Amino acid sequence: MSEPIPNKKKDSNVAPTPQNTPANAAPISSHAQKPGVGTIKEEDLERTAAGLFAANPALVAMMQNKLGSLVGRSSGYIESLPASVRRRVAGLKGVQKEHSKLEAEFQEEVLQLEKKYFAKFTPLYETRAKIVNGATEPSEEQVKVGEQQDEDDEDDEDKPETELNKDEGKDVKGIPEFWLSAMKNQISLAEMITDRDEAALKALTDVRMEYLDRPGFRLIFEFDENEFFTNKTITKTYFYQEENGYGGDFIYDHAEGDKIDWKSGKDLTVRIESKKQRNKNTKQTRVVKKTVPTESFFNFFDPPSPPQDEDDDASSDIEERLELDYQLGEDIKEKLIPRAIDWFTGEALQYENLEDFDEGEFEDEDDEDEDELSDDRDEDDESDDENDGTKPKQEAAECKQS
Repeated sequence: MSEPIPNKKKDSNVAPTPQNTPANAAPISSHAQKPGVGTIKEEDLERTAAGLFAANPALVAMMQNKLGSLVGRSSGYIESLPASVRRRVAGLKGVQKEHSKLEAEFQEEVLQLEKKYFAKFTPLYETRAKIVNGATEPSEEQVKVGEQQDEDDEDDEDKPETELNKDEGKDVKGIPEFWLSAMKNQISLAEMITDRDEAALKALTDVRMEYLDRPGFRLIFEFDENEFFTNKTITKTYFYQEENGYGGDFIYDHAEGDKIDWKSGKDLTVRIESKKQRNKNTKQTRVVKKTVPTESFFNFFDPPSPPQDEDDDASSDIEERLELDYQLGEDIKEKLIPRAIDWFTGEALQYENLEDFDEGEFEDEDDEDEDELSDDRDEDDESDDENDGTKPKQEAAECKQS
């Protein structure tokens, strides 16, 4: 339905033109002897290249400017064709134009179909919210279907049978911390939630979405009264560009989030830094406090703005943040909201494509390389000793439900 963030707005109905390649090789190693395959390992080659680029920022800038100037430039092949052939090429572009119109119609019909079924899903989401918040109890039929599903899932598992105490938990209202638990099991969201955030997210009573009149959607987070902010709902809206992209897909444009009305001293997106200062003349000391930004899930509602200056050095970083922000919105819309109960129980994790932990991408090393690997480990150990303050490695994701 949508595409990642484009760097520039382009004519969506025109296919990319074949590009030129540089006529001569970049002068990276003009004064260096080329090593043979047997004298250098791939890892060493990568380190050497990285070091060379780091030591020559002017060279990197020159290469980027050179390659950037080639983007969109014709290779000259089309212009060299006979007039009759170029006429046929123009005709095919006309055919493609008709195809693009049909693709746009297709995507529009898909969107309308999504909206049609979203209207059918909405009563189910409302029932879920009532059960989660203790406003109603599930019907006997709903419980029976759910228990049968559990039995089907556990057919191949040897789990000890436990006797249910029907009086246990009678004083518990709904399903406590339902959305917090579901979000902590959703990998991309779990990485954003800090320990401080959890206290506020325990007050989250529902997460839902709605489509806009224009291309886009709105995420709605509903909260009970809490000690952190006064908002009953906090929303974030994702807008698409009015014109469809190449292939008829909707292209993400930007997002807007609600302002959170934090209670005094409860803003989770900042932390207090204290610094002691001493007067050189009187020798008296004072403590100066200031607020500095800090990591928090609630930064999600303050999305980055698209870069205005494409020559800005920080534009690539902003583009990455925009793409991540858009993906988080899509994950909430397409994964969390439709299958919240599966994220709460952790069952949805088995359907996630955890590429980072795919064992099929790794191969066993030959025994003859053990000595070299041992030497590399020794070097890494020495490096670790010198960098005790580095960020710890991320552990494999696991279900937050016990």
